[in-house]
Amino acid sequence: MPSAETLSIGVDLIEIDRIKRCMENPRFCARILGPEEFQQLKERGFPAQSIAVSFCAKEAFAKALGTGIRGFLLRDVELLREPGGKPYFVLHNGARRLAGAKGYRFSVSATHTRELACAMVVAYVEKE
Repeated sequence: MPSAETLSIGVDLIEIDRIKRCMENPRFCARILGPEEFQQLKERGFPAQSIAVSFCAKEAFAKALGTGIRGFLLRDVELLREPGGKPYFVLHNGARRLAGAKGYRFSVSATHTRELACAMVVAYVEKE
């Protein structure tokens, strides 16, 4: 991570069974996932642990941003992965505007076990 002037951290943890129950609603994934994120997870069969990780990352993003989930939709924050697997965000609409207003860039880390998913987000402003 480059030298940073301002730091803010968000973390979230969720039980994967809770997300499995939410996924019983056929609209759940479309409501929380951005278009590219939705397509990537659809191609993998919508694994509940991956949906849970995405959900956690969005919650952690909101905490690092300092707004909670206000001024943007969950699907405005897409958790995608580089070819090597490193996660990163693509922001749209309200999430992009709010992050831009603060000058924030983000680093995200996410993981899961059989029972739990967790994500940590660091928001930072690069020094010039």
